[in-house]
Amino acid sequence: MSDDGRPDAGGDADADASSDADPDEVDWEMAPDSDADFPADPERVAFLRDIADDIYGESSESRQVSAILYRVSDLYDPDGDTSPEEIYLNVRHIMDIKAQGGIDR
Repeated sequence: MSDDGRPDAGGDADADASSDADPDEVDWEMAPDSDADFPADPERVAFLRDIADDIYGESSESRQVSAILYRVSDLYDPDGDTSPEEIYLNVRHIMDIKAQGGIDR
């Protein structure tokens, strides 16, 4: 791992992160800081949700990306209730389930 927290070039970040990791441990180190301010921006909300609607398709991947964009748009929605950490951890959970072969495995 480099000094700035990114994986070293040529290193296998997934292997390093999962080798001794406790599955119940929250990955706060990799989650973004929540100190950032996300002021209400209805135009940005509409833009992100339009993109999410455009990419929503038949594949599970397109649906996942669409759902992520909707969650990100909630950061700018005055009625939205989420944080960058919450989005990050949710996406990480989805990717872990997918890597294990699905939820019904």
